[in-house]
Amino acid sequence: MGNLHLAQVNIAKRLAHMDDPIMQGFINNIDKMNALADSSDGFIWRLQDEDKDEAGRVFQDDSLLINMSVWENLDALFNYTYNSGHVEIFKRKKEWFSKMKMMHMAFWYIPEGYEPTLQDSKERLEYLNTHGDTPYAFSFKSKFTLEDALTYKQLS
Repeated sequence: MGNLHLAQVNIAKRLAHMDDPIMQGFINNIDKMNALADSSDGFIWRLQDEDKDEAGRVFQDDSLLINMSVWENLDALFNYTYNSGHVEIFKRKKEWFSKMKMMHMAFWYIPEGYEPTLQDSKERLEYLNTHGDTPYAFSFKSKFTLEDALTYKQLS
């Protein structure tokens, strides 16, 4: 198998419709966060805003916002998430999003050049919520390696 990269999905349940004034602070920062991700070390790909419309259909909830991206490795994603300007917006998430009872972020390894689909992301989130952190779908709490992912036997 060629090189593997790290895919991530993050879903959030918005507190109001996107055109509601409550969401304005979030909307005002979307382009800034996307530009920051695009220029971050280790960034490879992200789901474009125009491709996010089908997320409501795949996840069967129109109030969910979805973010998917691909990174060279877990360290690159961690640095973007917690060691960049992203953290200032991340700290404000309660202003715009409700607390989710389920795991709302999942990571998994993909072949270099593969663009994960919304269906892939839904499957990984469901797996994580059913089985907890495994090399098939995990969070920042578990730093599974490429080797872990390659040798992992998926649970049914």
